[in-house]
Amino acid sequence: MILSDKGKALIFEFEGVDQPSEWPEGDSGITIGYGDDLGYKTLAEFTKDWSTELAIGALARLGACCGKKGNAAAKIAPTLADIHINTSAARRVFEKRTVPRYLAATAAAFPGVEHLPQAAQDAIFSLVYNRGGGMHDIHPGDRREMRAIRDAVAAYAKPDANRVALLKEIAAQIRSMQRLWKGKHMDGLLKRREAEAKLVESCIGTAS
Repeated sequence: MILSDKGKALIFEFEGVDQPSEWPEGDSGITIGYGDDLGYKTLAEFTKDWSTELAIGALARLGACCGKKGNAAAKIAPTLADIHINTSAARRVFEKRTVPRYLAATAAAFPGVEHLPQAAQDAIFSLVYNRGGGMHDIHPGDRREMRAIRDAVAAYAKPDANRVALLKEIAAQIRSMQRLWKGKHMDGLLKRREAEAKLVESCIGTAS
């Protein structure tokens, strides 16, 4: 499995380059680059990813943010306004460190994903990058589409699979997730799910 340039472009469009002073709210930690949430990283992971891209002082200050989420991160964010993550650094970390990690996570969450057309692989990578690969509900029913996509992906590689129908099912399930964010002033996520669904649909003509 790989992530194509088209898949990268989708992620760059919807993620943007996060700055440490711009806390994303909720349960998020300090987030930098392309959605790299330090609240969910260890100091060792952060240092390995960013040590060649940040000055020593910025590296130390951001390293102290690792593992801190929610209100703890919200209090720290304003003190980090002088640290700026540039686009070039963010892309290098994303491509060298983040993409391999999430390719593995996508393959683990959706066994058989490598058999899908490339555009569909890109869409599912984007989904995992945004939502994680967990299949167990955090809130009742909030991961039901993830499980349905997992089952469709697994069925796709079978010799007698109706691949066109399965790609349509994957796209439909991605769109169905929009229910989770409608009416919550989270239009970015609604647009991202639509873009992912259209990416899957773009390769239906190549399926047989």
